[in-house]
Amino acid sequence: MTADDSGAASRERDTEGGAVDDVPVGDPPGAGDENDENNIAVRLEQLILGADRRYTPFQAARGAGVSMDLAARFWRAMGFADIGQVKALTEADVLALRRLAGLVEAGLLSEAMAIQVARSTGQTTARLADWQIDSFLEGLTEPQDSGLTRTEITYPLVELLLPELEEFLVYVWRRQLAAATGRVVRAQDDAEMVDRRLAVGFADLVGFTRLTRRLEDEELGELVEAFETTCSDLVAAHGGRLIKTLGDEVLFAADDAGIAAEIGLRLIETMAHDETMPELRVGIAFGTVTTRMGDVFGTTVNLASRLTSIAPKDTVLVDQAFAEELGRIGDAPVSEADAAAAEKAAEEGTGAPPPTYRFGLQPMWQRPVRGLGVVEPWLLNRRD
Repeated sequence: MTADDSGAASRERDTEGGAVDDVPVGDPPGAGDENDENNIAVRLEQLILGADRRYTPFQAARGAGVSMDLAARFWRAMGFADIGQVKALTEADVLALRRLAGLVEAGLLSEAMAIQVARSTGQTTARLADWQIDSFLEGLTEPQDSGLTRTEITYPLVELLLPELEEFLVYVWRRQLAAATGRVVRAQDDAEMVDRRLAVGFADLVGFTRLTRRLEDEELGELVEAFETTCSDLVAAHGGRLIKTLGDEVLFAADDAGIAAEIGLRLIETMAHDETMPELRVGIAFGTVTTRMGDVFGTTVNLASRLTSIAPKDTVLVDQAFAEELGRIGDAPVSEADAAAAEKAAEEGTGAPPPTYRFGLQPMWQRPVRGLGVVEPWLLNRRD
């Protein structure tokens, strides 16, 4: 018997004798609710999970064939709370543990990577579930003219929505997985799969802190939701990826500098035509980026953030590397003087037709940026 097996056996005897170990599991109602069949929270949990509570955390770990320590690490990574050794888990919990452990045993994932899979999935789906309950179900379960309470409406509503939302979630996940896999396959080498050259941009609402003091909570929530929705739609429509939203700020990325430039200018133009929105400022940088769990890190990201903080209202500032990349791919002139000379020669009939550029770049003042040294921002605009 290994040390883990010995410890597990000891814990099993303690549990059978009534002792309780703190083991991270899901976040169900308290143990006293288990025999209350009329409790709406328990009934909803049974509906959503599709099974009754049958196992303590230790029993689930033993049934999955994993050590209690590894099961605990998986559950913590998924974001589930500690409830001790009560019967709160189902067959699905056992199967999930078995699958993760099986991936490790088969050599498809290291143990550390399996923990990361659990953590990234837990964080993403937790936010999704919170949004669906707070925003979606709350609006649909307002008391109706029938006289039914929100509690009475929630159960049949969830019963109808659950299979449809589940199918839709799997569909979107497969689509996103296909897109992400395609980006990896197109990478030029193995190193580029992790440390990639991307255009990274921040869009930030100006004066948001003052708005928080002036607007009611509901008005502020509606403004933030409208801002995030507009940004999400524009970023996706033009081929970028929304990395995350931070209330008054969004972070996006694109493989192509021209795509990022179009997104940045579209954001400014769209917000400027919405009288309910504050002014916006955007900063974009181009360079090597480290990606982890769907997020991006590195000097390029920090530079984009700093450019956003110094950008004038309703403008897009970019760094030198981004300006050079736009010139390299032919979306902006490398030199405005050369572009003007080519246009003049074409007008006089002494030269070839000048190239057509989508964007223009205007060098701005050099200035020191904390932690990044002296940078020379460029003002991005559309070229007439």
